[in-house]
Formats: sequence, C-alpha cells, structure tokens
Amino acid sequence: MPKGIPNPAAMYGIYSRSWGFEVSLVRNGIRHHKLFGKASYGSAEQALLHAQDWRDFIVRSVPPVERRVRAQKPRANNTTGIPGVFHQLAPGGKVRGWMAKTYIAQDEILRADFPVDGLGEAAHALAVQERAQQLKRMKGLARLHPAEEAIRMGLSAHPHGPRAPKRSKSEITRRNNTSGVSGVHFKTPNPAHPGYWLAITYTAGKGSVSKAFSVKEHGPDVAKRLAIAERANQLAEKMRGLGSPDSPASALQQQQQPPHSKKSRGRTAPGAKQDT
Repeated sequence: MPKGIPNPAAMYGIYSRSWGFEVSLVRNGIRHHKLFGKASYGSAEQALLHAQDWRDFIVRSVPPVERRVRAQKPRANNTTGIPGVFHQLAPGGKVRGWMAKTYIAQDEILRADFPVDGLGEAAHALAVQERAQQLKRMKGLARLHPAEEAIRMGLSAHPHGPRAPKRSKSEITRRNNTSGVSGVHFKTPNPAHPGYWLAITYTAGKGSVSKAFSVKEHGPDVAKRLAIAERANQLAEKMRGLGSPDSPASALQQQQQPPHSKKSRGRTAPGAKQDT
C-alpha cells in the first residue's frame, strides 16, 4: 500500500512484491520477517494464503505489549528520565513544579501538579509516585491495527481451504528455463553447434550431477525426452540418498558432506553452466 495508507485487514503486515509476498511485523523491538514466493507455492493465491497463515501465527503467539508497559518506555522528547513525569520551569530556567500525566483513554487524561513552593524537594518524589498510581488504571494491550483483535480471536478473513505444500528448489522452474521442466536446459556452446539438452541436479554440499544428450546424435525431440527422463532419475536418486530434506538423517548427511565438494555422473558437455 502507498505510504501513510494502512493495509486492509486481510493484508495486515503483508506487502505485495513482484515475486510474491513479504510479511513483516515488529513485536517488542524484534522484527518477524518471512518471504513467500509465487514460484515456491505454485501461484500467487497459494503464496498469499501461506503468508496470511504465518502472519496470523505471529499475531497470536507474540501479542503486542501491554499498554502499561509501553507507557513506561522513555520517549526521545523526555527530559526528566521518567516517562509521564514532567518539570515545569520558571522564566529563568528554575524548576517551579513537577507534573504527572497519563493518557488513559480518548476522554480520560490523568494529571496532577506538585509545586516546589510549599513541597520543596518532595515535589519530584510525589510526582513519580502519582505517575505509578495513574499507570495502575491503564488496562489492555497496545492496539496496533483493527485486524489484530480479529486475528487473535480466530476471525480471519482469508479462506480456510487447502494449502499447497511448499515446493523444493528442484521443483521450481526458473525464468531462464527453455524446456518447461526444472533442471532441463537446451545449450549451445557456439552458434554453429547443433546443441544439446542438459539434465542437471544439485546435491548436498553444493555438488551436482549432470548429463547431456546431443541433438546431432539423438535428434531434438528424443534428446529432450532423454534429458527429462534423466532429470527424473537424478531427483529420485537424490531423494533415495538423502531421504526427506527435513529429516534428521538428511540434516546429518548434509553436515557430514565435505565443504566445496563436487560430484558428477555422466557427461557434462563443454561450456555447460550449472545454473539450475
């Protein structure tokens, strides 16, 4: 949304980007931030649903601070060191009194003045005590947005339909892909070369396996089909070797993989770039 215009309730804390959606919420000085790409979830609709689900989780699990706690946070324009306590100065700069002031509600502001004349040094201590008493009348949480309460009560406006699981990087088709199949690319080392179809899959430890199928040897259609089939085999072998990407066994294998190692299988054609 344009600056200065609050997001509608459904988009509270969510910002639309060309690639998907960004969620950003600040709680107690800590920013909760996560990205939801359209490519990772298959569509903009699914990416938004996942973004809203995560936003709702943060809102419910990390509520805003209590109003009383927020009111005790020193502000930049505070000159006394105690929030809600102000000094009243005479024309010469001498303190002539202390004041305790607390905003309770729109039509309820508590204020008490303690002049130095008559009270002496006790005026400051009395103002501090009064401010503490005023804060006891402040109830509830800091209100950041009208959508906050609705979300915490489970009255979310977005649909409760099925959610598509997040795709692995191997399932995402990049913009520079020329085949429509992730991990399968057509390559030409130079303009005179007939080209080849390349199947490539990255493995744990930033290595990769790849295999090329010459158009001259197989023809363009067959070479492409062979590359697609090879890509499927590479992915199946990767999953057999690692198990689920989120499993403890997979994490352990990735930790044990030597850094900067490279693996290859089959033939990688000259000039091929491992960019998928």
